[in-house]
Amino acid sequence: MTKDVTIDFEEKFPAIEALDESPSADQADAARRKEPSTWKFSRPLILASAIALILAAGAATAYHVYAGWESTDDAQIDGYINPISSRVSGYITNVYVDDNQYVKAGTVLAQIDPKDYQVALESSQATLANDQATAAASQVNVPVTSVNTSSQLASAQADVMNARAGISGSEKQLSAAQAAVVQAEANQAKALDDVERLKQLVDKQEISEQQYVQAVQTASAAEAAVNVARANAQASQDAVSQSSAKLDQALASLESARTGPQQIRIQQSHALAATALARKSRSEVEQAELNLNYTRIVAPVNGLVAKRSAQPGQYVQPGQQLMAIVPLDDLWVTANFKETQLRSVRPGQPAELYVDAYGRSYRGHVESVAGGTGSVFSLLPPENATGNYVKVVQRIPVRLRIDPGQDPNHLLRPGMSVEPKVNVKSAAKAGVN
Repeated sequence: MTKDVTIDFEEKFPAIEALDESPSADQADAARRKEPSTWKFSRPLILASAIALILAAGAATAYHVYAGWESTDDAQIDGYINPISSRVSGYITNVYVDDNQYVKAGTVLAQIDPKDYQVALESSQATLANDQATAAASQVNVPVTSVNTSSQLASAQADVMNARAGISGSEKQLSAAQAAVVQAEANQAKALDDVERLKQLVDKQEISEQQYVQAVQTASAAEAAVNVARANAQASQDAVSQSSAKLDQALASLESARTGPQQIRIQQSHALAATALARKSRSEVEQAELNLNYTRIVAPVNGLVAKRSAQPGQYVQPGQQLMAIVPLDDLWVTANFKETQLRSVRPGQPAELYVDAYGRSYRGHVESVAGGTGSVFSLLPPENATGNYVKVVQRIPVRLRIDPGQDPNHLLRPGMSVEPKVNVKSAAKAGVN
């Protein structure tokens, strides 16, 4: 075996033998015996050293590449799921879409029977027309009332003045009548005295019978004049009382006319109330129009129809969910990293998102870190202040946004499993201090 190795060495390295011509034969034989043995042990050592160097370089490269990345397998595609529900009650007459159908915003999804809401709209429109007419009439009554009250006030003031003038005139007529009564009574007294005096004379036949008769007639006329004067005085007294009554009536009318500003304010209040009622009726018309429009259930966003439960003939209530729409234009990845992995994770850092369903990676970036761990927002959050405590590494959701243009065909779906990797060494590129 040693001879074969020596021969191989000489064949491969013939120049070594030529360099050994000067030493003696024994030295040459010793050298030849030593050289094959040295090569025998140095070749595996060189190979091992090379492999070790390669492995060390690979390890250093791998550390350099992968030490700056944080990854997890607890991640999935996430997105909003828009529930579609009815805003009014009624029977569904038509459903125009089915599960997994792509629809655009504004597409009619279902139709509720609109007849009841059409009747309600027409009724509210009729009520609005009536209330608007009432409001218009109330508005007209305000200036009319203002003019009427002004004229009534002026008329009442004039009536008061006339009544007072009438009282003054009646009182003067009463005074004159009373004076006439006094005069008539004085004339009557004189006439009666004349009758008494002439009667004595006629009895003595000192005067003629005719004179006596004339005196009696004059006394009778004086008595009648007294009665007339007293009647006139009584009439004048009644006129004074009547004028006083007219004055009281005019004063009452004047007080009523002075309430004109209050009457104007009352009419203004009626007009405002009528206007408010008309506005209420208008709002009812608008609500009826909205309810009629709500019978057409439309898609609020672009997306795929899912979980359709609406069927023709079904009676639905407000708020009852009929289907859902999954918008595929706004998807992200929710990655639940361990809290020990978030030391260097910052918003804006690039990420690679490997989707199991398609076996390919998508580019993305860190958008935000949740405000708490997943357990904090669970239905029954842990209460570590009671019982025995065992420290458990928590997970915090991190939202990774898929870069625009990475899913042009909308292949991604919420719930798909993802294995994200975040480049935590690129914080400077993300603009994080």
